[in-house]
Amino acid sequence: MSEQVIVICGEELASYGFPDGHPFGTDRHDVFMAELERSAKASQVVRRPPRLATREEIEYFHTSEYVEFVHASSQQGYGSLDGGDTPAFRGVYEAAAYVVGGTLEALAAIMEGPIRRAFIPIGGLHHAARSRAAGFCVFNDCGVAIEAALRLYGIDRLAYVDIDAHHGDGVFYGFEDDPRVMFADIHEDGRYLYPGTGSRSETGRGEARGTKLNIPMPPGAEDAAFFSAWEEVEAYLAANPPQLLLLNCGADSLAGDPITHLAYSENAHGHAASRLRELAERYCEGRVLGMGGGGYNRTNLARAWTRSVEGFLDSASPLA
Repeated sequence: MSEQVIVICGEELASYGFPDGHPFGTDRHDVFMAELERSAKASQVVRRPPRLATREEIEYFHTSEYVEFVHASSQQGYGSLDGGDTPAFRGVYEAAAYVVGGTLEALAAIMEGPIRRAFIPIGGLHHAARSRAAGFCVFNDCGVAIEAALRLYGIDRLAYVDIDAHHGDGVFYGFEDDPRVMFADIHEDGRYLYPGTGSRSETGRGEARGTKLNIPMPPGAEDAAFFSAWEEVEAYLAANPPQLLLLNCGADSLAGDPITHLAYSENAHGHAASRLRELAERYCEGRVLGMGGGGYNRTNLARAWTRSVEGFLDSASPLA
């Protein structure tokens, strides 16, 4: 297996971000890329540009009415796509479509090989629902990628793992009744943080009951608590071996993020990525796709995402 990882990057991807001091600014891409260049593993990174997703691809997950709403708002260039967290700006449709296209490029690359690991920093927009924007997320590239894996690549059992501080509600409710999609999410307890969902009791509906794992964490939880929760995630994956692994590497779970209350170090992300690399080799022919997710302290996101990429290249460490 190739000891390389694909990173989707470029100015088109960097264009996804909001103006006027919004926490999700367009500088996040370049801060990460600068840190990645300093990594000892930088020579093993294969850089690829994103592409613009087609409307048909975006509608794998989203309703046509919602996609048209975003397109119209993008041309208008002002207003809000949700209750206020996700503002419209001229070109927002294209910026969001590049995120989706970049994630689909990463998926295609790892499915076709020979490189079986990929990472997209400005991806993992896990709050957008099928018919609406939410929480800085216009189009849910995670949801589109899951639908594409099921429809185009013969995958009938995949696992989405999320370590962003916020519950991945757009993915969870988008596939709540789909038993083909296993979902494991370690997040800050919704009683203290947006979006207020992801309780232990939410395990899926109908035929999918029991295929979803939500692990709420108390504010202030540190690495030791994360490693303990991670053991549960590994046991869940071992009991339900997937054919493809997706990881949302949200860096807002690190200590010092301005809008969350968890206190992990970057070691949590390195650990999660390296362990999933090993599990992917065991169950998925090595196929694992990482997406950046949230993170609003620039130093934190640069290091956490770089550790995630390094984890896809390093042998898995033992549990702490």
